[in-house]
Amino acid sequence: MGMEEAAPIRILVADDHPVVRGGLVALLRTIDGFDVVGEAADGEAAVREAQLSHPDIVLMDVRMPGLDGIEATRRIRAAVPQTRVLVLTMYDDDSTVFTAMQAGAQGYLLKEAEQEEIVRAVRGVVAGEAIFGPGVAERVLGYFADPPAATGATYPFPELTERERVVLELLARGRRTSEIAAELFLSPKTVSNNMTAIFAKLQVAGRAEAIIRAHERGVGGSA
Repeated sequence: MGMEEAAPIRILVADDHPVVRGGLVALLRTIDGFDVVGEAADGEAAVREAQLSHPDIVLMDVRMPGLDGIEATRRIRAAVPQTRVLVLTMYDDDSTVFTAMQAGAQGYLLKEAEQEEIVRAVRGVVAGEAIFGPGVAERVLGYFADPPAATGATYPFPELTERERVVLELLARGRRTSEIAAELFLSPKTVSNNMTAIFAKLQVAGRAEAIIRAHERGVGGSA
């Protein structure tokens, strides 16, 4: 343990099953650098505990009686924005996870995850990464893509990567760099790099010209 030891990651565990919650808390307490600062058996308690203890991260069960994990996530992100949320789910259920992402969760973890997966996910989310599976990434892309005008219509800018398409879509909808970064769980620097690549590929001088080109081709909705 070096002199420059980092402050422990402060964790709140919210799960309505006492056995699951107890097991998680016991496991987390054995991990160096983790500090469990609270437990909650339902969404209401999770929101209350988060406001009291200001944890770095909440491990949030999705399905809980009363206030569910999705709504609790939304309230925690509004009330304690510096607290991140990692959703716990029994099933690798993309729609649930996607809904949680829309509510402000930074990722998800399956309940039967191995210890090293839990450690990696907690550290990753606290470090600002988004932890989610490929199915959710596809949903995020699908969520931002307008249905094509005609079935089987090809994308007007085939030279763009999938992520660049999503960035252009949001850009064309008038989003600022910081907003795009927040919506896609990316750093503003990454979004800026994507924009630079988009401008080069579309051969435009900058943001305004890119938006005009996108609208001309029906990306981002000209409405």
